[in-house]
Amino acid sequence: MIRVLIAEDQAMVRGALAALLTLEGDIEIVAEVSRGDEVLVMARAARPDIALLDIEMPGSDGITVAGLLHTELPACRILILTTFGRPGYLRQAMENGVVGFLLKDAPAERLANAIRRIMDGERVVDPTLALSALSEGNNPLTERERAVLAAATKGSTIATIANTLALSEGTVRNYLSVAIQKLGARNRIEAAHIAEQKGWL
Repeated sequence: MIRVLIAEDQAMVRGALAALLTLEGDIEIVAEVSRGDEVLVMARAARPDIALLDIEMPGSDGITVAGLLHTELPACRILILTTFGRPGYLRQAMENGVVGFLLKDAPAERLANAIRRIMDGERVVDPTLALSALSEGNNPLTERERAVLAAATKGSTIATIANTLALSEGTVRNYLSVAIQKLGARNRIEAAHIAEQKGWL
């Protein structure tokens, strides 16, 4: 039996996934959580073969959780199942030890098949997303530029961003200016929007 942990904040989706996978006969759901910050605790207790993670969850996002899970329980293979098919997410996920990345609108049998393939040591990535990630290229933003832009998405002032990130206002302006230039945006709001759409924040 393949032991699976499901982390999904929407109860109906989580229940449907569990029911569909249980029907497969060779898959057993050993844990279900609704929050990202519950994944590690449950994974330590249940020792799943595969963790099926959503990206956007309360407590912590799936990509961050994947990195922690990969470090602490390297034998547990990680599959992201999400509605957010942003190319940057795929890159971040792979850097955090994820071996599978599927979109939620994929047919149910594809998910069960992906779980089996991952157990056999394969990587499984939605083909359209993989193509999109390749065509987008690498994230041009540095870690600091990403942090400053992420803070700007909340509509914060330069002073607030500087205070939050412990930087001077001049440094924040410089990072924003470079990020705007790199993304070909007209202003910081547009730059943040572009970066968010590509999954680069």
